[in-house]
Amino acid sequence: MPEYNMCFLKKGIEPNDNEIFDTVIASGIPFYKYYAIMENNQEKFYVATYEECENVIQTLKDKNSNNKDSVTYALKYETELKELTTTELAINGLYVEKPKTSANKKVNTMKTMDYSNTALGINLIRPISGTITSRFGRRSRGTHTGLDIATSKGVPIKAAASGTVIYSGTKGAYGKMVVIDHGNGIQTYYAHCSRLDVSSGTYVNQGEVIGAVGSTGNSTGPHLHLEVRVNGVAKNPQNYVY
Repeated sequence: MPEYNMCFLKKGIEPNDNEIFDTVIASGIPFYKYYAIMENNQEKFYVATYEECENVIQTLKDKNSNNKDSVTYALKYETELKELTTTELAINGLYVEKPKTSANKKVNTMKTMDYSNTALGINLIRPISGTITSRFGRRSRGTHTGLDIATSKGVPIKAAASGTVIYSGTKGAYGKMVVIDHGNGIQTYYAHCSRLDVSSGTYVNQGEVIGAVGSTGNSTGPHLHLEVRVNGVAKNPQNYVY
């Protein structure tokens, strides 16, 4: 920033704004304003405007880039102008595809059950709202490895927690089912779906819609059969949700 001093001009001298401005510019040091797009605090690309930064970051989120949470930007004022790029080049250079598997993994449907309340290390949200019609445990028709929540057909089912879809397809009495692996041996099952919105190998975020309530497989009416399994052993979902 230039420094200013008050001074008197001789009578009859008219100040010229353009001349004053040119003098200040000539005696100063020019700075360039631009934005640096960074990954893990390392500068990767440079763009001219704030809107371009927002476009790059939002596109990475929309494409579910594996590094979307580590990409940020910062406003820069430097004496040397960096080479600016387009948003398309920045997006292509930063996008990292999430790991995917090519096929469904084996899903454990054994009736192994454990009534203890094991700490999962993650928080689960309710996949749907509805009426519990069948609880976890022994019942007249045998044992029930999950929790049945009845509601209308077509109601969207949300992922109880973030993770990787390891199964999306039809599985015997379960009907159309999605299985999400949350790491550390923790998995959630969503069965009797009318529609499946995700494929095996897809990474889903907590609350993301993965399918819709239905009555496929061994079912007497539209409902969600929800299971929580730890290392293949079915746990009571009511210890964690509902």
